[in-house]
Amino acid sequence: MADQNNVRNTPKKAVAPKGKVTFFTKFVNFFKRLPSLIVLPFKNMWRELKKVTWPSRKDLVQYSLFVMAFMAFMGIVIGLLDMGASRLIALFVGA
Repeated sequence: MADQNNVRNTPKKAVAPKGKVTFFTKFVNFFKRLPSLIVLPFKNMWRELKKVTWPSRKDLVQYSLFVMAFMAFMGIVIGLLDMGASRLIALFVGA
Protein backbone atom coordinates (compact mmCIF):
# COMPACT_ATOMS: atom_id res chain seq x y z
CA MET A 1 0.00 0.00 0.00
CA ALA A 2 2.85 2.34 0.81
CA ASP A 3 4.41 1.66 -2.59
CA GLN A 4 1.21 2.63 -4.35
CA ASN A 5 1.06 5.91 -2.46
CA ASN A 6 4.62 6.73 -3.48
CA VAL A 7 3.82 6.05 -7.11
CA ARG A 8 0.74 8.24 -6.99
CA ASN A 9 2.47 11.07 -5.21
CA THR A 10 5.52 11.26 -7.42
CA PRO A 11 5.36 14.23 -9.70
CA LYS A 12 4.98 13.43 -13.38
CA LYS A 13 7.89 14.36 -15.53
CA ALA A 14 7.15 17.07 -18.00
CA VAL A 15 7.33 16.02 -21.62
CA ALA A 16 9.67 18.22 -23.56
CA PRO A 17 7.54 20.26 -25.94
CA LYS A 18 8.37 19.92 -29.58
CA GLY A 19 9.71 22.97 -31.27
CA LYS A 20 7.09 25.30 -32.59
CA VAL A 21 6.20 24.21 -36.10
CA THR A 22 6.32 27.25 -38.31
CA PHE A 23 5.40 27.71 -41.93
CA PHE A 24 9.06 27.74 -42.88
CA THR A 25 9.64 24.40 -41.12
CA LYS A 26 6.70 22.83 -42.94
CA PHE A 27 7.94 24.29 -46.21
CA VAL A 28 11.45 22.88 -45.76
CA ASN A 29 10.15 19.48 -44.61
CA PHE A 30 7.91 19.28 -47.68
CA PHE A 31 10.87 19.75 -49.99
CA LYS A 32 12.92 17.23 -48.02
CA ARG A 33 10.15 14.63 -48.49
CA LEU A 34 9.35 15.60 -52.09
CA PRO A 35 11.65 13.06 -53.84
CA SER A 36 10.24 10.17 -51.81
CA LEU A 37 6.69 11.42 -52.45
CA ILE A 38 7.37 11.39 -56.19
CA VAL A 39 9.08 7.99 -56.25
CA LEU A 40 6.59 6.15 -54.01
CA PRO A 41 3.75 5.80 -56.58
CA PHE A 42 6.20 4.43 -59.17
CA LYS A 43 7.55 1.88 -56.67
CA ASN A 44 4.02 0.77 -55.85
CA MET A 45 3.18 0.54 -59.55
CA TRP A 46 6.25 -1.62 -60.20
CA ARG A 47 5.32 -3.96 -57.33
CA GLU A 48 1.78 -4.34 -58.69
CA LEU A 49 3.03 -4.97 -62.23
CA LYS A 50 5.15 -7.86 -60.93
CA LYS A 51 1.92 -9.51 -59.70
CA VAL A 52 0.18 -9.28 -63.09
CA THR A 53 -0.39 -12.45 -65.08
CA TRP A 54 0.34 -11.40 -68.65
CA PRO A 55 -1.45 -13.16 -71.55
CA SER A 56 0.52 -15.28 -74.00
CA ARG A 57 1.24 -13.94 -77.48
CA LYS A 58 -1.47 -16.18 -78.98
CA ASP A 59 -4.09 -14.97 -76.48
CA LEU A 60 -3.07 -11.35 -77.03
CA VAL A 61 -3.54 -11.65 -80.81
CA GLN A 62 -6.93 -13.33 -80.33
CA TYR A 63 -8.12 -10.66 -77.91
CA SER A 64 -6.91 -7.87 -80.20
CA LEU A 65 -8.68 -9.35 -83.24
CA PHE A 66 -11.89 -9.74 -81.24
CA VAL A 67 -11.76 -6.11 -80.11
CA MET A 68 -11.13 -4.85 -83.67
CA ALA A 69 -14.01 -6.97 -85.04
CA PHE A 70 -16.33 -5.67 -82.33
CA MET A 71 -15.30 -2.06 -83.06
CA ALA A 72 -15.98 -2.55 -86.79
CA PHE A 73 -19.40 -4.10 -86.04
CA MET A 74 -20.34 -1.26 -83.69
CA GLY A 75 -19.13 1.30 -86.25
CA ILE A 76 -21.47 -0.20 -88.84
CA VAL A 77 -24.38 -0.27 -86.37
CA ILE A 78 -23.85 3.33 -85.29
CA GLY A 79 -23.41 4.42 -88.93
CA LEU A 80 -26.71 2.77 -89.92
CA LEU A 81 -28.51 4.34 -86.96
CA ASP A 82 -27.09 7.75 -87.87
CA MET A 83 -28.06 7.37 -91.52
CA GLY A 84 -31.58 6.28 -90.56
CA ALA A 85 -31.99 9.14 -88.11
CA SER A 86 -30.77 11.63 -90.74
CA ARG A 87 -33.29 10.38 -93.29
CA LEU A 88 -36.07 10.42 -90.70
CA ILE A 89 -35.32 14.03 -89.79
CA ALA A 90 -35.17 14.91 -93.50
CA LEU A 91 -38.68 13.44 -93.93
CA PHE A 92 -40.02 15.50 -91.01
CA VAL A 93 -38.41 18.72 -92.17
CA GLY A 94 -39.53 18.10 -95.75
CA ALA A 95 -36.22 18.80 -97.42
